[in-house]
Amino acid sequence: HLRHQAYLTAGVKMSFFDQRQDEPYDYSFYFDGGLSSYVRYLNSTNKPLQEETFYMKREVNEMLIEMSLQYVDDVREEVYAFANNIANPEGGTHLAGFRTALTRTLNTFARAKEFLKEKDENFSGDDVREGCTAVISVKIKNPQFEGQTKAKLGNPEVKPAVETTFGEDFAVFL
Repeated sequence: HLRHQAYLTAGVKMSFFDQRQDEPYDYSFYFDGGLSSYVRYLNSTNKPLQEETFYMKREVNEMLIEMSLQYVDDVREEVYAFANNIANPEGGTHLAGFRTALTRTLNTFARAKEFLKEKDENFSGDDVREGCTAVISVKIKNPQFEGQTKAKLGNPEVKPAVETTFGEDFAVFL
């Protein structure tokens, strides 16, 4: 968990000291690249399909939205969602906004560049998430979590904010 927190708070050094033993143990985490560093770490055993890691950070409606993603030569999707630095393993509205925008943006791009012809079907959500490694982090004033473990973010205003900002920035990146 300390590693996650260091990635989520770029430029902050986090240290752990265990002095219970004869030889004290200490370990530190520091990631200047934040979420981009996290995505590169997650992909360290895979072959990236793009050289540059996508990254965005924007504030909208008193909400800070930060994301990074990179595609790799693998079939699985690896997406981690956080709200106020709390892991949301079941996702929530921020993940839903990300997935909707990812599918829409890639389909729009593929049609504009004629990778998809008029008669071709759009890519499905499963298609565009294959090989995608992403980290989504939102910081909001009044998070509404579902369940006691805070496994899922439920704020309805987060989905359209993530969908719009990510869609715009990812389209520019493409």
